[in-house]
Amino acid sequence: MATTLNPNLLLAISLAPLAGAAIAGLFGTKFFGSFSSESRGGRIVAHSATILGVAISFVLSLLVLRDVMDGASYNGTVYEWMAIGSLKMEVGFLVDSLTAMMMVVVTFVSLMVHIYTVGYMQGDHGYNRFFAYISLFTFSMLMLVMSNNFLQLFFGWEAVGLVSYLLIGFWYTRPTAIFANLKAFLVNRVGDFGFILGIGLLLAYSGSMNYSDVFAARENLATVVFPGTDWMMLTVACICLFIGAMGKSAQFPLHVWLPDSMEGPTPISALIHAATMVTAGIFMVARMSPLFELSDTALSFVLVIGAITALFMGFLGIIQNDIKRVVAYSTLSQLGYMTVALGASAYSVAVFHLMTHAFFKALLFLGAGSVIIGMHHDQDIRNMGGLRKYMPITWITSLVGSLALIGTPFFAGFYSKDSIIEAVAESHIAGSGFAYFAVLAGVFVTAFYSFRMYFLVFHGEERFGKPHLHHDHHEEEEESHGDDHHHGLAPGEKPHESPWVVTLPLVLLAIPSVIIGAIAIEPMLFGDFFKHGVAFKEVIFVGENHHAMEELKEAFHGWVPMALHSLTTPVLWLAIAGVVLSWFFYMKRPDIPEAIKQRFSGLYKLLDNKYYMDAINQVVFARGARLLGTGLWKGGDQGLIDGVFVNGSARVVASFAAASRYLQSGYIYHYAFAMIIGMLVLLTLTVTGVIGTK
Repeated sequence: MATTLNPNLLLAISLAPLAGAAIAGLFGTKFFGSFSSESRGGRIVAHSATILGVAISFVLSLLVLRDVMDGASYNGTVYEWMAIGSLKMEVGFLVDSLTAMMMVVVTFVSLMVHIYTVGYMQGDHGYNRFFAYISLFTFSMLMLVMSNNFLQLFFGWEAVGLVSYLLIGFWYTRPTAIFANLKAFLVNRVGDFGFILGIGLLLAYSGSMNYSDVFAARENLATVVFPGTDWMMLTVACICLFIGAMGKSAQFPLHVWLPDSMEGPTPISALIHAATMVTAGIFMVARMSPLFELSDTALSFVLVIGAITALFMGFLGIIQNDIKRVVAYSTLSQLGYMTVALGASAYSVAVFHLMTHAFFKALLFLGAGSVIIGMHHDQDIRNMGGLRKYMPITWITSLVGSLALIGTPFFAGFYSKDSIIEAVAESHIAGSGFAYFAVLAGVFVTAFYSFRMYFLVFHGEERFGKPHLHHDHHEEEEESHGDDHHHGLAPGEKPHESPWVVTLPLVLLAIPSVIIGAIAIEPMLFGDFFKHGVAFKEVIFVGENHHAMEELKEAFHGWVPMALHSLTTPVLWLAIAGVVLSWFFYMKRPDIPEAIKQRFSGLYKLLDNKYYMDAINQVVFARGARLLGTGLWKGGDQGLIDGVFVNGSARVVASFAAASRYLQSGYIYHYAFAMIIGMLVLLTLTVTGVIGTK
């Protein structure tokens, strides 16, 4: 067995989706005439090329994972872009077990989304363009997770941000979509500013952008004090890196872009929220764990931010009526759980939950999309009910996804979520007490809003096809693009199950949502999985100075005993309480939630306005930016640059010219007189010694 992976194989994995995106993009234009997105031939070419490209990446990623488990690895440069002195800017790959696992998850979920899109986007005018975008998105994420240096990491980081901007605003004629993609783009720029500062600090003090060089120098970096402060430089750098992760992985307060990203088509909601963009920050902190492990302050910061996100974003899911927004807020909450695990120094647990979450969250989003198709693009769960008998495949797969999400024993989400709670309980980092309360309370909240959605959609009274339907206040404009907007069933019309091209990915995602946790928990958390194929020893992220993982390992006796033991823990009973309460409120006594809403109208208003974070951003940051922009425009651009430097210099030249033109009369005697005066002045200066002579 070779100990080094073939770099050409790795290039094929990353470039196959890019080739598919290029083909779909070309055939999505009028340049190819009859093969454009308006033609059946062009659409077949577009989805075939992109699905084939991602399928090739998935199969090859499986082979790489197998080889990595057998001891192979790769850490090398495939292309040197430029060298500035000793600093080299390169494209290179680092493939170990962490990377290989991410490659398989990204390509598998992306492949399911590609297949699903064939059915979901059927009839859309941007069909080819959408396939080009999602394939390009996959390429960008692969470049991010496979990178072995900060330059390539930043390239992938910004590329997923750019493509997400294009996808969220895919229906660019809808004002809400344009607002949402600009919001996502600008909020991520805030995080990326911190991210690039962190990279700059590490470059300045280590002299390299290569992971292995920076990790090798980490002990020395941990002794450097940030100039002008008492802070350690490594702490500042890690916090700056995490600010970047707060933007990409939607952590409070940079979470505000993610719910609005639901303006994009449902397939991209699944891709962004399950396996790609939002997991980039979690992956980055896990990859940088050798640095974070040397700063307790940075870990506490990560822990507290994750705890706030896990609990308070879950509260917002309780009052949502848009089926996609409920799932979106569950994504925010689960990302908070992953971040809490990172802060507790349980990096492998965070990555484990990242993996399990990718499957069941993609399943929930695609299931929501299937419901939207069946409901003729009505997304309001108050207009649904009783869909179980009309959409049996969507129903059972959505139930599987919901059970995995709330951490039901023997389902994938149970093993990763329960491990996070146990790791936080064993942590002694500052803020761990609050974090433990947050993740424990979050179990009840998650179960409540997840099954509120489930019961309202699939059980109870059939509320569709009636003349007076609910409409969420976020959806004020009715568009007629044949897209993902809200239209609803006509009176007497019944829902229908989605075509096989939509339901097949649901079934394929439901399988790992059940079994992957039981299969992977022992090797990933307590075995040698993250020691396979490691290119350099510093990248083993086991929490060297914190012992939460050791405590978990001592208590672990197998996946079956772990599930059975949960019967005696408060975690399971909190989840059951959430499910039972949601059933009672929305199936038996729907008057109670309405009475609570009226009784606690102030609290409801606070949640409905999302803690007024959008208003704060609008009043403080957006208005401040406008004032700053106006000041720079009026004072800097118009006043200083145009008024002084450009127009001012022109006025000076004009004034000088206006004065000097009187000396140019055209009369010879005037010029002769001027010459005589000049000679007299020169002679006077010479005689008086002002001008010396030799």
